[in-house]
Amino acid sequence: MLNCSAENRLKQFQTKHNAVTKGPLALLVQLTRMIRGRQFPLKPDDFLTENKGQVAGLGGGSLGKILKEYGITQTLAAEGGRTSRGNMGLMMEYVHFLNAWKKDKTIDIKEIETFWVDRVREYFKNQPFTLSSDTAKTIKASLDDLFEQARKRQKQNPGTQYLGTILQHLVAAKLSVILPQNKFVIHGASVADSSTERNGDFVINNTIIHCTTAPGDPLIQKCKANISGGCLPVIITIFDRVKNANDLAVDAEISNRVEVWDIQQFLSANVNEHGLFDVQTRTAKLADIIERYNQIIDEKETDPSLKIEFEAK
Repeated sequence: MLNCSAENRLKQFQTKHNAVTKGPLALLVQLTRMIRGRQFPLKPDDFLTENKGQVAGLGGGSLGKILKEYGITQTLAAEGGRTSRGNMGLMMEYVHFLNAWKKDKTIDIKEIETFWVDRVREYFKNQPFTLSSDTAKTIKASLDDLFEQARKRQKQNPGTQYLGTILQHLVAAKLSVILPQNKFVIHGASVADSSTERNGDFVINNTIIHCTTAPGDPLIQKCKANISGGCLPVIITIFDRVKNANDLAVDAEISNRVEVWDIQQFLSANVNEHGLFDVQTRTAKLADIIERYNQIIDEKETDPSLKIEFEAK
């Protein structure tokens, strides 16, 4: 593991050369791998193609292989940074930087490589999610793709709850679009019901909505409390957890007192209905929900990477 001094050196180099986008990061990851086992001082010419026009050895395949060793499966740069402008200059600056460092102190190339891979993780973590509204596909299919992005990012960043947060705020966005202003209160996804004495995620008249990706007994107990208070509980979850929620409700003997909906159908039905079942109008309605969702992220969350970039195709 890098010590603070070594990490600070690398961060200073990254800041000085603005190496935060995919092109420079792709170069630095691959170039660091090429340096393994080489003798110092390094020579910039050793990393050039025969015609001296590009940095040698860069490619999407080699980059993907390196990142996969670290558990990263997303594509950072299809061409591995080979065609990125400025890579020749950055390569030379990096070689001079490492030569000076090596002359001053012992360096560990493997740890330096890990540093750059971690910066790639940060890059992916800070990118917005993407929702593509393809008129040739169902809204459910588009949402399934969005939720899969959230699952993958969640897996690569243990302890995070991207999927649950997206689900909750998409529900909030849809409700905001169809209901009068100030009809219900929106909370941050990390705010627990118990800490605010809330009966659920959204309270609208005598209906209480619960958003969850993992229905369990605590949720069923809340639903029972809702029913005792004269309210109708609604559980909104992801498609493949609907059966689990229904089974729990059956076991608790409240299946006829609680609604269970999947988020895909919840959004799709609304978008199609309000879009008058016209493909183009449907796309516009979905765009409205995503725009409101992004506003909610700005207002209620501190992580801008939770935002969704809408692509109409």
